[in-house]
Amino acid sequence: MTMVRIPPPALPVRDRRAARALSPMLTRLAEERATGVLVREHGVLYLAEGRVVHAESPLAPDLGVLLTAHGTLAATAWQRAAAQAPGPAQTPDPAQAAEALLRSGVLPTGALELCHLDALYDAGYFALAPSGTPGRFRYGAGPRLGPLPSVPVIALERETLRRRLLLHRLWPDPAADSAPLIRADPAPGPAAALSVTPRQRAVLDRVDGVRTAADLARDLGRQAFHTLVDVRRLTAAGWIAPVPADPAPPPAPPPRPVTTDPDIALLKRLRDALEAL
Repeated sequence: MTMVRIPPPALPVRDRRAARALSPMLTRLAEERATGVLVREHGVLYLAEGRVVHAESPLAPDLGVLLTAHGTLAATAWQRAAAQAPGPAQTPDPAQAAEALLRSGVLPTGALELCHLDALYDAGYFALAPSGTPGRFRYGAGPRLGPLPSVPVIALERETLRRRLLLHRLWPDPAADSAPLIRADPAPGPAAALSVTPRQRAVLDRVDGVRTAADLARDLGRQAFHTLVDVRRLTAAGWIAPVPADPAPPPAPPPRPVTTDPDIALLKRLRDALEAL
Protein backbone atom coordinates (compact mmCIF):
# COMPACT_ATOMS: atom_id res chain seq x y z
CA MET A 1 0.00 0.00 0.00
CA THR A 2 1.32 3.45 -0.88
CA MET A 3 1.78 5.65 2.16
CA VAL A 4 1.68 9.42 1.69
CA ARG A 5 4.13 11.32 3.85
CA ILE A 6 3.94 15.10 4.01
CA PRO A 7 7.05 16.71 5.53
CA PRO A 8 6.31 19.27 8.23
CA PRO A 9 6.72 22.86 7.07
CA ALA A 10 9.97 24.52 8.10
CA LEU A 11 9.48 27.43 10.47
CA PRO A 12 11.85 29.95 12.00
CA VAL A 13 13.19 29.15 15.47
CA ARG A 14 10.87 31.65 17.15
CA ASP A 15 7.88 29.99 15.45
CA ARG A 16 8.94 26.56 16.69
CA ARG A 17 8.83 27.87 20.24
CA ALA A 18 5.33 29.27 19.60
CA ALA A 19 4.21 25.97 18.08
CA ARG A 20 5.23 24.09 21.23
CA ALA A 21 3.05 26.50 23.21
CA LEU A 22 -0.12 25.78 21.21
CA SER A 23 -1.16 22.97 23.56
CA PRO A 24 1.15 21.92 26.39
CA MET A 25 -1.23 19.05 27.16
CA LEU A 26 -1.00 17.75 23.60
CA THR A 27 2.80 17.98 23.69
CA ARG A 28 2.88 15.98 26.91
CA LEU A 29 0.53 13.35 25.46
CA ALA A 30 2.78 12.99 22.43
CA GLU A 31 5.82 12.50 24.67
CA GLU A 32 3.90 9.84 26.62
CA ARG A 33 2.90 8.10 23.37
CA ALA A 34 -0.63 8.25 24.72
CA THR A 35 -3.68 6.72 23.08
CA GLY A 36 -7.09 8.32 23.51
CA VAL A 37 -9.25 11.31 22.62
CA LEU A 38 -8.41 14.94 23.37
CA VAL A 39 -11.59 17.03 23.55
CA ARG A 40 -11.13 20.78 23.14
CA GLU A 41 -13.60 23.65 22.78
CA HIS A 42 -13.54 23.76 18.98
CA GLY A 43 -12.71 20.18 18.03
CA VAL A 44 -11.47 16.73 18.91
CA LEU A 45 -8.10 15.07 18.26
CA TYR A 46 -7.73 11.28 18.23
CA LEU A 47 -4.29 10.05 19.30
CA ALA A 48 -2.72 6.62 18.89
CA GLU A 49 0.70 6.01 20.40
CA GLY A 50 1.22 9.77 20.58
CA ARG A 51 0.39 10.45 16.90
CA VAL A 52 -2.73 12.18 15.55
CA VAL A 53 -4.77 9.70 13.55
CA HIS A 54 -7.98 11.67 13.11
CA ALA A 55 -9.47 15.10 13.89
CA GLU A 56 -12.98 16.48 13.95
CA SER A 57 -14.42 19.97 14.33
CA PRO A 58 -17.90 21.43 13.85
CA LEU A 59 -16.17 24.25 11.94
CA ALA A 60 -14.65 21.98 9.26
CA PRO A 61 -16.31 19.66 6.70
CA ASP A 62 -15.69 16.01 7.46
CA LEU A 63 -14.02 13.46 5.21
CA GLY A 64 -17.31 12.41 3.62
CA VAL A 65 -18.07 15.95 2.46
CA LEU A 66 -14.61 16.41 0.97
CA LEU A 67 -14.75 13.06 -0.84
CA THR A 68 -18.21 13.38 -2.34
CA ALA A 69 -18.57 17.11 -3.09
CA HIS A 70 -16.65 17.10 -6.38
CA GLY A 71 -17.13 13.56 -7.62
CA THR A 72 -14.02 11.97 -6.12
CA LEU A 73 -16.36 9.38 -4.63
CA ALA A 74 -20.02 8.66 -5.28
CA ALA A 75 -22.27 9.65 -2.39
CA THR A 76 -23.79 6.17 -2.32
CA ALA A 77 -20.33 4.59 -1.90
CA TRP A 78 -19.62 6.82 1.08
CA GLN A 79 -23.01 6.04 2.58
CA ARG A 80 -22.33 2.31 2.32
CA ALA A 81 -18.93 2.72 3.96
CA ALA A 82 -20.38 4.93 6.71
CA ALA A 83 -23.05 2.31 7.43
CA GLN A 84 -20.23 -0.15 8.22
CA ALA A 85 -18.61 2.26 10.69
CA PRO A 86 -20.99 3.11 13.53
CA GLY A 87 -19.63 5.80 15.82
CA PRO A 88 -20.92 7.45 18.99
CA ALA A 89 -24.47 8.79 19.11
CA GLN A 90 -25.44 6.71 16.06
CA THR A 91 -23.18 8.80 13.79
CA PRO A 92 -20.67 7.22 11.39
CA ASP A 93 -17.00 7.14 12.31
CA PRO A 94 -15.18 8.80 9.36
CA ALA A 95 -11.89 7.02 10.08
CA GLN A 96 -13.54 3.57 10.09
CA ALA A 97 -15.55 4.51 7.00
CA ALA A 98 -12.32 5.41 5.21
CA GLU A 99 -10.84 2.02 6.11
CA ALA A 100 -13.97 0.36 4.74
CA LEU A 101 -13.38 2.23 1.46
CA LEU A 102 -9.81 0.93 1.38
CA ARG A 103 -11.02 -2.64 1.82
CA SER A 104 -13.64 -2.27 -0.89
CA GLY A 105 -11.18 -0.80 -3.40
CA VAL A 106 -13.68 1.77 -4.76
CA LEU A 107 -11.19 4.62 -4.38
CA PRO A 108 -7.47 4.82 -5.20
CA THR A 109 -5.42 4.50 -2.03
CA GLY A 110 -3.39 7.64 -2.68
CA ALA A 111 -6.49 9.78 -3.26
CA LEU A 112 -8.08 8.58 -0.02
CA GLU A 113 -4.91 9.14 1.99
CA LEU A 114 -4.49 12.67 0.65
CA CYS A 115 -8.11 13.53 1.38
CA HIS A 116 -7.77 12.02 4.88
CA LEU A 117 -4.74 14.24 5.58
CA ASP A 118 -6.57 17.28 4.20
CA ALA A 119 -9.48 16.64 6.58
CA LEU A 120 -7.13 15.95 9.51
CA TYR A 121 -5.11 19.16 9.12
CA ASP A 122 -8.27 21.16 8.44
CA ALA A 123 -10.14 20.03 11.56
CA GLY A 124 -6.92 20.03 13.58
CA TYR A 125 -6.43 23.73 12.83
CA PHE A 126 -9.73 24.55 14.54
CA ALA A 127 -9.27 22.02 17.34
CA LEU A 128 -6.04 23.82 18.31
CA ALA A 129 -7.63 27.27 18.22
CA PRO A 130 -7.21 29.41 21.35
CA SER A 131 -9.75 28.42 23.95
CA GLY A 132 -11.01 29.71 27.24
CA THR A 133 -11.79 26.22 28.54
CA PRO A 134 -9.27 23.48 29.39
CA GLY A 135 -9.03 20.38 27.22
CA ARG A 136 -10.01 16.92 28.49
CA PHE A 137 -8.24 13.70 27.53
CA ARG A 138 -9.80 10.24 27.72
CA TYR A 139 -7.15 7.55 27.75
CA GLY A 140 -7.64 4.37 25.76
CA ALA A 141 -10.81 5.53 24.04
CA GLY A 142 -10.36 3.38 20.94
CA PRO A 143 -8.12 5.05 18.31
CA ARG A 144 -5.35 2.97 16.80
CA LEU A 145 -2.72 3.24 14.12
CA GLY A 146 -4.63 1.96 11.09
CA PRO A 147 -3.85 1.85 7.39
CA LEU A 148 -4.44 5.58 6.91
CA PRO A 149 -1.50 7.95 7.52
CA SER A 150 -1.14 9.60 10.91
CA VAL A 151 0.87 12.74 11.70
CA PRO A 152 3.21 13.68 14.56
CA VAL A 153 1.82 16.20 17.00
CA ILE A 154 4.64 18.65 16.23
CA ALA A 155 3.76 18.53 12.51
CA LEU A 156 0.11 19.41 13.23
CA GLU A 157 1.13 22.23 15.58
CA ARG A 158 3.60 23.67 13.07
CA GLU A 159 1.06 23.58 10.27
CA THR A 160 -1.56 25.18 12.52
CA LEU A 161 0.83 27.99 13.39
CA ARG A 162 1.76 28.49 9.72
CA ARG A 163 -1.92 28.84 8.86
CA ARG A 164 -2.53 31.35 11.62
CA LEU A 165 0.35 33.48 10.40
CA LEU A 166 -0.89 33.31 6.80
CA LEU A 167 -4.40 34.46 7.74
CA HIS A 168 -2.97 37.28 9.83
CA ARG A 169 -0.89 38.50 6.90
CA LEU A 170 -3.91 38.44 4.59
CA TRP A 171 -6.19 40.36 6.97
CA PRO A 172 -5.45 40.74 10.68
CA ASP A 173 -9.04 41.01 11.92
CA PRO A 174 -10.53 37.53 12.57
CA ALA A 175 -14.12 38.79 12.89
CA ALA A 176 -15.09 37.45 9.44
CA ASP A 177 -13.94 33.92 10.35
CA SER A 178 -16.98 33.10 12.47
CA ALA A 179 -19.65 35.77 11.91
CA PRO A 180 -22.37 35.68 9.22
CA LEU A 181 -21.10 37.49 6.14
CA ILE A 182 -22.69 40.23 4.01
CA ARG A 183 -21.82 41.67 0.62
CA ALA A 184 -19.97 44.96 0.74
CA ASP A 185 -19.10 45.40 -2.93
CA PRO A 186 -16.54 48.04 -3.87
CA ALA A 187 -17.38 50.54 -6.58
CA PRO A 188 -18.52 48.67 -9.71
CA GLY A 189 -16.25 48.61 -12.71
CA PRO A 190 -14.23 46.27 -14.95
CA ALA A 191 -11.16 46.44 -12.72
CA ALA A 192 -13.15 45.40 -9.67
CA ALA A 193 -14.77 42.50 -11.54
CA LEU A 194 -11.36 41.19 -12.64
CA SER A 195 -9.96 41.33 -9.11
CA VAL A 196 -12.04 38.33 -7.98
CA THR A 197 -10.84 34.87 -8.98
CA PRO A 198 -13.34 32.16 -9.98
CA ARG A 199 -12.67 30.41 -6.67
CA GLN A 200 -13.39 33.60 -4.74
CA ARG A 201 -16.44 34.29 -6.90
CA ALA A 202 -17.95 30.98 -5.79
CA VAL A 203 -17.59 32.14 -2.18
CA LEU A 204 -18.87 35.64 -2.93
CA ASP A 205 -21.97 34.34 -4.73
CA ARG A 206 -23.04 32.43 -1.61
CA VAL A 207 -22.65 35.27 0.86
CA ASP A 208 -26.17 36.08 2.03
CA GLY A 209 -25.99 37.62 5.49
CA VAL A 210 -26.72 34.26 7.12
CA ARG A 211 -23.93 31.88 6.14
CA THR A 212 -20.62 31.88 8.01
CA ALA A 213 -17.29 30.81 6.54
CA ALA A 214 -17.87 27.30 7.93
CA ASP A 215 -21.27 27.15 6.20
CA LEU A 216 -19.71 28.27 2.92
CA ALA A 217 -17.03 25.57 3.18
CA ARG A 218 -19.67 22.86 3.56
CA ASP A 219 -21.78 24.25 0.73
CA LEU A 220 -18.75 24.30 -1.55
CA GLY A 221 -17.28 21.01 -0.35
CA ARG A 222 -13.95 22.67 0.38
CA GLN A 223 -11.60 22.66 3.30
CA ALA A 224 -12.65 25.25 5.86
CA PHE A 225 -9.18 26.78 6.12
CA HIS A 226 -8.98 27.33 2.35
CA THR A 227 -12.37 29.02 2.55
CA LEU A 228 -11.06 31.26 5.34
CA VAL A 229 -8.21 32.30 3.04
CA ASP A 230 -10.73 33.39 0.40
CA VAL A 231 -12.89 35.11 3.02
CA ARG A 232 -9.98 37.09 4.43
CA ARG A 233 -8.83 38.13 0.95
CA LEU A 234 -12.34 39.23 0.00
CA THR A 235 -12.65 41.11 3.28
CA ALA A 236 -9.32 42.85 2.72
CA ALA A 237 -10.45 43.85 -0.78
CA GLY A 238 -13.72 45.28 0.53
CA TRP A 239 -16.03 42.73 -1.13
CA ILE A 240 -17.51 41.24 2.05
CA ALA A 241 -17.76 42.09 5.73
CA PRO A 242 -19.03 40.41 8.89
CA VAL A 243 -22.57 41.25 9.90
CA PRO A 244 -22.31 44.13 12.41
CA ALA A 245 -23.01 43.09 15.96
CA ASP A 246 -26.22 44.43 17.48
CA PRO A 247 -25.52 47.54 19.56
CA ALA A 248 -25.58 46.95 23.28
CA PRO A 249 -28.82 48.10 24.92
CA PRO A 250 -28.54 51.36 26.86
CA PRO A 251 -27.96 50.89 30.57
CA ALA A 252 -31.05 50.88 32.73
CA PRO A 253 -31.67 54.17 34.55
CA PRO A 254 -30.66 54.09 38.19
CA PRO A 255 -33.52 53.41 40.60
CA ARG A 256 -35.13 56.45 42.19
CA PRO A 257 -33.94 56.90 45.74
CA VAL A 258 -36.39 55.78 48.40
CA THR A 259 -36.91 58.41 51.07
CA THR A 260 -37.18 57.14 54.61
CA ASP A 261 -36.82 60.48 56.44
CA PRO A 262 -40.14 60.93 58.34
CA ASP A 263 -40.09 64.75 58.00
CA ILE A 264 -39.72 64.58 54.23
CA ALA A 265 -42.43 61.94 54.03
CA LEU A 266 -44.78 64.21 56.01
CA LEU A 267 -44.08 67.17 53.73
CA LYS A 268 -44.88 65.03 50.70
CA ARG A 269 -48.23 63.98 52.22
CA LEU A 270 -49.07 67.62 52.90
CA ARG A 271 -48.16 68.54 49.32
CA ASP A 272 -50.37 65.78 47.93
CA ALA A 273 -53.27 66.93 50.17
CA LEU A 274 -52.94 70.55 49.05
CA GLU A 275 -52.84 69.54 45.41
CA ALA A 276 -56.04 67.54 45.93
CA LEU A 277 -58.02 70.65 47.16
